[in-house]
Amino acid sequence: MSTAAAPVRSGLVLADLVPASRARDIALVASGAALTGLAAQLSVPVPGSPVPVSGQTFAALLVGSALGARRGFLSLGLYAVAGVLGVPWFAQGASGYGMPSFGYILGMLLAATVVGALARRGADRTALRTAGAMALGSLIIYAVGVPYLALATGMSLSQAVAVGLVPFLFGDALKAALAMGALPTAWRIAGRRG
Repeated sequence: MSTAAAPVRSGLVLADLVPASRARDIALVASGAALTGLAAQLSVPVPGSPVPVSGQTFAALLVGSALGARRGFLSLGLYAVAGVLGVPWFAQGASGYGMPSFGYILGMLLAATVVGALARRGADRTALRTAGAMALGSLIIYAVGVPYLALATGMSLSQAVAVGLVPFLFGDALKAALAMGALPTAWRIAGRRG
């Protein structure tokens, strides 16, 4: 009798291991939005920047990886719409769309979708592939967030990079390292149960 882990089928994301139903999908989408909102409350102001360090970027990328592109998009869409409508669950308890950091939220919506599509292709199965997916997701968030920050504040693009990207690189590397351990480990555990 073999003790090797049963292989997990490709083309799946972690959420697909839960029996399929419409109720499951609704619960997963709502839970992903709530997780992102809770993680956003882990927020620390950055001196000289209108953008705080928060857990919402990590949560958004994790939600995309675990739920896949469609559910990840819907989850971050729900998070964004609810926040715009007044739920105070953006970083530092903020809501609305007028804040300079709102572009990062839009970037998270896109990043969760892309990372979710990559996860469906196995990008969350090994530490190295997970690191690549998280790096790409972070790049997408910055590609939307930094120009939005520049436009919203009247900063030059180089000033926005200095206050809206550079101070966050170390933290993003740490978040990617956490994901590098968490996601492949979750798949190994799922494989043993499969």
